[in-house]
Amino acid sequence: MRVTWTNLTMAPEGAEVELAGYPMAAGGARQARHFLLLPEASCCPGHAPRDPSGAVEITAGQSITLGNGAMRLRGTWRVCLDGWRYQLHDAQPIDPPGWRAVTRRGLLAAGPLMCLAAPEGSAAAEPTRVQAVIAAGSAVDIHSHAGGIANALRIRAGSGYSAITAPMRRGGMAAICLAMVSDSPTHHVVDGRIRPYRTPDAGELYAYGTLAFGRIRALVENESLRIIARAADMRAISHAAPGVIIAAEGADFLEGRIDRLAEAYDRWTLRHLQLTHYRVNELGDIQTEPPEHRGLTDFGAEVIRACNRIGIVVDVAHGTLDLVKRAAAVTTKPLVLSHTSLSNRPGPTSRQITAEHAKIVAGTGGVIGVWPLASVYPTLPAMAVGIARLADVVGVEHVGLGSDLRGLLGGTVFADDDALPDLAEALLQTGFNEPDTVKILGGNYARVFNASMAE
Repeated sequence: MRVTWTNLTMAPEGAEVELAGYPMAAGGARQARHFLLLPEASCCPGHAPRDPSGAVEITAGQSITLGNGAMRLRGTWRVCLDGWRYQLHDAQPIDPPGWRAVTRRGLLAAGPLMCLAAPEGSAAAEPTRVQAVIAAGSAVDIHSHAGGIANALRIRAGSGYSAITAPMRRGGMAAICLAMVSDSPTHHVVDGRIRPYRTPDAGELYAYGTLAFGRIRALVENESLRIIARAADMRAISHAAPGVIIAAEGADFLEGRIDRLAEAYDRWTLRHLQLTHYRVNELGDIQTEPPEHRGLTDFGAEVIRACNRIGIVVDVAHGTLDLVKRAAAVTTKPLVLSHTSLSNRPGPTSRQITAEHAKIVAGTGGVIGVWPLASVYPTLPAMAVGIARLADVVGVEHVGLGSDLRGLLGGTVFADDDALPDLAEALLQTGFNEPDTVKILGGNYARVFNASMAE
């Protein structure tokens, strides 16, 4: 009997079952007779779910080799009243016929919201198919801090930049949403988490925003990149002459003043605005801190309406589900959630989202960017499958790439924009055709950007 993570309760006590998932052993051991099987790679390595039904306890007669990706196991099913709710006894790894040539649909049939790493050794996509995707020239990374533009110390010191044009051209990346971080002076890392630690002074974040936007503009000029400011600019993007959409991660620089939005639009060519980041600000609540506003504030709603009116993409990344619900009710243009991944059980401070959360964004005609966090997706093929399962939930027209380049605390499987062909190949291997791969890698965001512009 094959069991999926959505029907664990259907397996009878003592049945012989098959289950696929991600192994997690104590101390990160690579071989074990006793370990947990999870429905997806944990975003925090070594952190087991709190819910006793959120994992299956595995016991085996002899040590099993555990890799970074998913595995299938067969064993005897047990339902327990204490400890972990479900157990698999006398477990053995299996490699059923067709596993190495599994199709995207067959892979996802292993269970809704189940992320499986694509197996090693599968046939590579034809080079001409990858080339066709890259040659489309419409790839857009919808959330990036490339060039070292987001470091508060470097911004204040006026330090130099790292190159961004060369890797974009090598990889065929036509455009990136290059984001300043509006609340950097007020947060720091505590126990592996980014937390706010003080209230900013009046005028502080506006002044800091001026420095941060100025740094982006200087980098763009230094790298001879063009700024994408209108729908016509987006329609003309090309990997041969890459461009930048100027973005802000957090609207904290507004400091509650709506007039500063138009100023940023005119002075800094701001065209993509993420409402919140790592502090609960004047616009609304965030996923990583206790809520204070019950979601989106009235000022946040005013900012969305103004963005819709003047032509700025609205990004709800980091916002709570309640914030996203109200944002969807307010906006007249598609929303973006630029960098996250799908989870069936996000933790209380997790940046991952549920299917419900994703569907609300997609319901506006918007796009959800999947990020390449190595603790969630240990390989690019695993990330491609994560993209596939999100596409199965919201439709391929509502999925994109949000690398969070130079902004991730943990490791990444997308180290720079020149990794784009490898991701394209992984998507094709997962079962996407060329037109859908082009959509995911930038076409979907281009549609949202064009719909959001004032022209």
